[in-house]
Amino acid sequence: MRPKVPSLIKRNVALFSLSQSFTGAGMQFSYGFGPLMVVSLTGSSALAGLSVGLVGLSRFLVAYPMGRITDTYGRKPGIFLGLTLALLGALTLGFAMLAGSIALFVAGLLTFGMGMNGANQMRVGVADMFPASMRAEALGYLALGSLFGLLLSPVMVALADVIARRTGADPLGLPWFFLPVLIVGGMIIVGFVRPDPKVIGMNLRDYWPGLPVAAASSRAAKPAQFSAMRLLADPSIRLAILSNCAATGNMSIVMVLTSLVLHHHGHSLFVIAVSHTFHAIGMFAFTIPLGKLADRIGRSRVMFPGVFVSLVGAALVAFTPGIVTVTLGTFLVGIGWAAANVAATAYIADQVETHERGRAIGLNDSFAGGSTVFSAFVTGPLIELYGLPATGLTAIFLAIVPFVLRAVSGPMR
Repeated sequence: MRPKVPSLIKRNVALFSLSQSFTGAGMQFSYGFGPLMVVSLTGSSALAGLSVGLVGLSRFLVAYPMGRITDTYGRKPGIFLGLTLALLGALTLGFAMLAGSIALFVAGLLTFGMGMNGANQMRVGVADMFPASMRAEALGYLALGSLFGLLLSPVMVALADVIARRTGADPLGLPWFFLPVLIVGGMIIVGFVRPDPKVIGMNLRDYWPGLPVAAASSRAAKPAQFSAMRLLADPSIRLAILSNCAATGNMSIVMVLTSLVLHHHGHSLFVIAVSHTFHAIGMFAFTIPLGKLADRIGRSRVMFPGVFVSLVGAALVAFTPGIVTVTLGTFLVGIGWAAANVAATAYIADQVETHERGRAIGLNDSFAGGSTVFSAFVTGPLIELYGLPATGLTAIFLAIVPFVLRAVSGPMR
């Protein structure tokens, strides 16, 4: 029988989800409009993947250090630091487009990406507060909060477009000036989360009355020196990380492709934003049932089908020209990523103690950032040299890799 969720835990998860709803639109701008911003500033489609690469690089650089910070000082200080960086980055990106400066764009997107990926420690905070039997579902509730923020994106773009027509300002730059208001709101909401989730994670039985000892984190365990190599020595951990990397790299390529394909066919920024919103719906609208399924039938039985679905979606985006099929493809890539990400994150969180969970999940995020950098690095040149289908084949190849490794190493334990 599943234990009843304490009201304090419900409150904290609701606050984190609400904060996500305030801050989620920013990443939509990064992926959805970043390639168009680069092309606008440089005039080269070969550099279209630069924006996604910068987001991936920022994730690679900050995820593990931010995990170290939150493991040492608590989850909330790391989240506040991340959101502060995101605020500064958003303003820098807005000014970069107004000034037409690619250098300012690079600095702004790196800063914004580091901030938003630092704020991803909210996932660690949610994982801290739940026993393993309910952890994936809890992560699903947090991800659902991102959906409401992403749904604001087309509205903000439409408003920016109206202002741009009246003022002559760059419509790709104006939406970034709206984000700081939402980010500050998100920071205020996180301030109401009490106590720090790390404290709850290290004392689960104090907050979950009647929770069996085996289901709670060990309060008496002496914190061991965290070792990334020790974590990666586990074949099942490697498989979870690689599956998450495959889905993330696949999605990174598709996010660039979607913007370029639709723009190439003459669709407006608003239509592109709507298409990316369907992608966001795939990413976040089904995370709760996917999380429940992962808790019920096992992490791998949700993770691997998720990677396969993302493969199918990538093929639709790359090899079909219509807006309906492209949007369907982005939706499938989103839902495939959601399944792989929720299941992989929950699995890794299950394998470590609270005092090292931030670094463990940060390590997973760093590898995912690396896969994004690779995807972005190859996308632009492949489009320039061989056209859109070549990038689709690359996305499909990335999705196949985890299945090959699973065939070699065997199923996850």
